[in-house]
Amino acid sequence: MLLTYSECKEKYGNDYQIKKQLREKKLFFLEKGIYSDKSYEPELSIITMKYPKAVVTLNTAFYFYNLTDTIPDKYYLMTEKKAAKIRDNRVLQIYENGVEAYLGVIETEYNGRDFRIFNRERMLVELLRNKNKLPFDYYKEILLNYRKIIHELDIPEIQDYIYALPKSRMTMEILQLEVL
Repeated sequence: MLLTYSECKEKYGNDYQIKKQLREKKLFFLEKGIYSDKSYEPELSIITMKYPKAVVTLNTAFYFYNLTDTIPDKYYLMTEKKAAKIRDNRVLQIYENGVEAYLGVIETEYNGRDFRIFNRERMLVELLRNKNKLPFDYYKEILLNYRKIIHELDIPEIQDYIYALPKSRMTMEILQLEVL
């Protein structure tokens, strides 16, 4: 189980007890401010714990939802435009406007911790909005996987997201031509 420094302090009482747990290998230091009762934790768990207000998006979300088998080289996180820059080489930060930023955000559990991610409907809209920024084969792979699960998705919700976000006309045309 992942713990922050303050959670460790709350659980063990003080720095001396934390260091004692570390020496006895009952607690492991993973990176600054992040500890675990296991020697290994998935990097996605660590990243989402370090940046709890960020939302997992694009390549990372596509991989999480099994829409692609391509492991992303970076963790794609969306934050509001006014958010501080994430200074982590493993993270690619995407900025979005305030109201639009949280359309379709859900909390899901991974490795015992909740984190924020866009739902599959919003991710389809993001795929279509970013069509020209993605490699063609990658885009087609994800699009084909979306076509397989289209009956599971909420189409009116997808349309609501499209009209609420920029590039709505273009995105709606792509949805009608390539997905539905």
